[in-house]
Amino acid sequence: MKGFSRALVAMALALGALPSLAQPYPSKPIRIVVPFPAGGIADVYARIIGARMSEAWGQAVVVENRTGAGGNIGAEAVAKSAPDGHTLVMGSVGTHAVNVSLFARLPYDPVNDFAPIALVAETDALLVVHPSVPARTVAELIALARSKPGALSYASAGPGTASHLAGELFKSMAKVDMLHIPYKGNSPAITDLLAGQTALFFATMPTVLPQAKAGKLRALATCGAVRAAATPELPTVAEAALPGFDVTNWIGLFAPAGTPADIVARLNAEVLRTMQAPEMQGRLAAEGARFVPTTPAQFGSYVKAEIAKWAPVVKASGARAD
Repeated sequence: MKGFSRALVAMALALGALPSLAQPYPSKPIRIVVPFPAGGIADVYARIIGARMSEAWGQAVVVENRTGAGGNIGAEAVAKSAPDGHTLVMGSVGTHAVNVSLFARLPYDPVNDFAPIALVAETDALLVVHPSVPARTVAELIALARSKPGALSYASAGPGTASHLAGELFKSMAKVDMLHIPYKGNSPAITDLLAGQTALFFATMPTVLPQAKAGKLRALATCGAVRAAATPELPTVAEAALPGFDVTNWIGLFAPAGTPADIVARLNAEVLRTMQAPEMQGRLAAEGARFVPTTPAQFGSYVKAEIAKWAPVVKASGARAD
């Protein structure tokens, strides 16, 4: 009799748990962690995607800027969150490809601790200088840096970011000595560059293209393998002076590892729907960015390839963030 009673209790508990297991997704507000300050490309597109998700699903989506350690703090927080699709991170080439080689002790595994959702945007870096810098070409900038070792400073969005690695790669390939000034994100780096506190910046194109077009900064070159559609008049750093120089920034959405595949698929579909809308395609083109549709599996393979690509570059540059 006691066994029968225990069975009834167990059945009641199991049946009582069914409604919670069958809860539709999302069942509560979604949090998108941006490991960088407001105003940068990761923040801007996280808010756009979050707004579209909220409209489509009738659930609040909150963007939280959780900065520090080249994006590691925000990425680690999401890696350790419940894998239920309600906490996501807008990762970057820094947090999910470069930092594993740059930091001696990364507090998360960029592959095993995350479920890749979708690549959100790719953008070439843009090499810009303050107007006071007497260099109008990449060759002239290299000559200036060689004539004044350590005098020119380059800003970055923080240790491990694409702008940091671009600067270190430039120093190595051009054989110049420049001072690295790390900031907590693109926005404060741009603010000081505009004020003349630093000399140059390898910035994500959408964050500085308006200032360059307005003449507040001088654009010397783009940093990808080919000329950017948004600035066809500008040469690449590779064609201007340093063959082989190629730095492409990217951002993408991740969930904690173990997030159910159906939730990951739904999030992926929403990212694709948002980023492929005609108004978004126009915005991306105007800002010098591009969207490449990926499945979660394709994005996972992309991340692994990026880790393999940047590891030897980081090693050759000698850059370390801790």
